[in-house]
This record gives sequence, C-alpha cells and structure tokens, in this order.
Amino acid sequence: MSEKLINAKCEHCPDQDTEFGEIDAIIDIYREKEGCLIQVLHAAQGIYGYLPLPLQRYIADALDLPISEVTGVVSFYSFFSPTPRGEHTIRVCLGTACYVRGGKKLVEHLEKTLGVELGGTTEDGKFTFEIARCIGACGLAPAMMIDDVVYKQVTTSKINSILAKY
Repeated sequence: MSEKLINAKCEHCPDQDTEFGEIDAIIDIYREKEGCLIQVLHAAQGIYGYLPLPLQRYIADALDLPISEVTGVVSFYSFFSPTPRGEHTIRVCLGTACYVRGGKKLVEHLEKTLGVELGGTTEDGKFTFEIARCIGACGLAPAMMIDDVVYKQVTTSKINSILAKY
C-alpha cells in the first residue's frame, strides 16, 4: 500500500487526535479481550457510519494490531464499509428463487433508476445499492429489502412507488 494512502486524512471523520472519544470508550471495554476486533469495528461503524482508512489505522494502533489485519477484516466482511453509505440500503435478493423469478431485471432497473452501479451510493447520499445472495424469503420471490423492510413479489413497475416512500 502506498505511503500516500496510508497517511491519507479522512475529510468526514473527526480530528483523529482530539475527537475519537466515543471509540476510545469502546476500545477500553474490549482491549484485553481476545478476538475483539470485529466488535470494535462494528461499534465504530455504528458511530461514524463507515470505516475510512484513518479510523482503521486509529483502531489498529489502539489495539496494537497491524493495519493489515484491520483492513483485511474490513475488506473481507461485506457488513463493513470503508466508504460512506447511503441513508438507506437497498438489497435485491439474487438467491435462486428470486433470480429465476426476475431478480436480475430488478437489479438492472434499479441501476438505471438510481443512476448507480451495484455497491455504489447515489449522488444525493439517499441509497446504497447492493445484492444479497438470499434473504430467506423464497416464497415471496422476487424480493428486495430497504433497510430492514422486505418487499415481496417486486416487479419493475412497483419499484418507483416503493422508492417514493423513502
């Protein structure tokens, strides 16, 4: 990783030296516990909304871990995001039942409607668009979720009215 990237500043994060008090309290709770990194990252993402590299570096230093271990965990688990996320998260199910019943068409329609590719966030910061391999709603296929709300038997003609609620 380049030195420029390692030393990058996060324009959205608080000043690293003075305003990480909230995460410091979480780190103090978990510091001595083996395997605490995921819990700390989860809490940090809850506080800051995402995990930019400067925050990952801060956590690595506080837990006396190599930055590579922290970035490895952040990049491995899809729950963690190193970039800002939208106010709402849309997940289209592409499990077998949903895919066969039109899930791929929903993905294509949403990409066009939102003007964003999979994994991206709309310019206005309203939506982050993702896929899910299965949301456990096979009998409702094709299904999608916005945040924690499941929408069943979604068609491209229903998408605009669903989005209008947000």
